[in-house]
Amino acid sequence: MLPVMVSNGPDPTTPLWRAAQLFRLLSCLYALGFQIAVNSDLRHPALGWLLFAVLVAWSAACAIAYLRGFGRRPAWVIAELVVVVALMLSTEVVATGQWAHNNQTWPTTLWASNATISAALLFGPTGGMLTGLAVTVSSEFVKGYINVNLGRNATIIVELAVGLAVGLAARTARRAHDELQRAARLSAALEERERLSRQVHDGVIQVLALVAKRGHEIGGAASELAELAGEQERALRSWVTSTDMESDTATSKTVDLRALLRRREADRVSMSLPGTPVTMDGEVAGELDAAVGNALDNVRAHAGPGARAFVLLEDLGDSVTVSVRDDGIGIAPGRLEEAVEQGHIGISKSIVGRLMSLGGSAELHTDTGEGTEWELNVPRRGPGRD
Repeated sequence: MLPVMVSNGPDPTTPLWRAAQLFRLLSCLYALGFQIAVNSDLRHPALGWLLFAVLVAWSAACAIAYLRGFGRRPAWVIAELVVVVALMLSTEVVATGQWAHNNQTWPTTLWASNATISAALLFGPTGGMLTGLAVTVSSEFVKGYINVNLGRNATIIVELAVGLAVGLAARTARRAHDELQRAARLSAALEERERLSRQVHDGVIQVLALVAKRGHEIGGAASELAELAGEQERALRSWVTSTDMESDTATSKTVDLRALLRRREADRVSMSLPGTPVTMDGEVAGELDAAVGNALDNVRAHAGPGARAFVLLEDLGDSVTVSVRDDGIGIAPGRLEEAVEQGHIGISKSIVGRLMSLGGSAELHTDTGEGTEWELNVPRRGPGRD
């Protein structure tokens, strides 16, 4: 089945649909002139006028449906092709075989091209060209022979050209619309980010800087608090001054995972990243980055004073692995199970559950006094994105 391209918001091909209905009107006027000119030569003139009334009624229905939008669906476009082919084949009923042999089909091939245009607008160039081919075959069937003399009969060339040109125009309009929408989302995200950056800078960063300064002045136990505050201040400053828009996973289909992880580098967090981009599905990259953030939060909260974290990113082709290791105090055997029983399910939800939802895995290696190591592995595109 041919794909139907649908965009969010207003249909970007609406101007093309409107132009197509103007062509429909002109083709109906041409068909009327042709009907008047050949009516006396038809075998059944009265039937010819009756079928012409059907042609006008169907043309009006299509124009209304396409202009209002409810007809821009596969079922309606296919129905139009069926009606067009049926009216073309009716030539054998309203006219003699000799007349059909010497003339174009009764409803005119110009009017029949409306089906080609509609299919091209909805299905793209492939659908338009296939519909044009169907119109041409119907015309040749009525004539009873295949005319390979393109100098005298260019119907197939015209139909294929119309289907290709209109289909490409519709595809271009949709792509331009999608790019414009994406640019608008990126602009809005950048404005929101700048607003948040100002708020963070005016509030949180200044407070952290003050805590770090006073903590060092006081000394003693406050020094550790000062170190943590200084580390967080530097991390926040790095975030608010970052302009790497690849981190906008909500609007990007693919991102470089290195750009996301690099933001988490700090005095006590060392990064080991490949020299080449590690591009992957934006949603998957965002979730994996969030899991790494949760693991680093656990290091700060539970690994002990002065503990350092080491992040290693490995590109394995079909999958990506991130290892988060620390040199802290580690986790005693059974401690995680005990935490779950007490209702503390942060690790199972924020790390293990998150990775499993992506079709990946999260393995924890730890022991008392040996630090901890998370090995996070996810498929490059995530489940259901092949």
